[in-house]
Amino acid sequence: MILVRHEIGEVLRDFRQQKGRTLRQVASRASVALGYLSEVERGQKEASSEILGAVAEALDVPIATIMREVADRLSVLEGLTTFPDVVPDELVAEVEPELSLR
Repeated sequence: MILVRHEIGEVLRDFRQQKGRTLRQVASRASVALGYLSEVERGQKEASSEILGAVAEALDVPIATIMREVADRLSVLEGLTTFPDVVPDELVAEVEPELSLR
């Protein structure tokens, strides 16, 4: 059985290591207990959206990038041979007005 929490943990660990940050540094910057973040990275605990957001911010990585990497890993584990690589037109049309305000 594929567990999403394992993939999320691995992705978070990979990004943290790519950034050259310690678990302690990220936990402190995200205001998350060190032990809890360690358990999330090892796939032992589910991370809430608030925790994921705080860790993403602490890593200076958009949450969308983290979730995209998780989705890509899950696709591989599920044996999918094609990966959608575009945002659906309907979603772009829905979000585009908000983007122009930034």
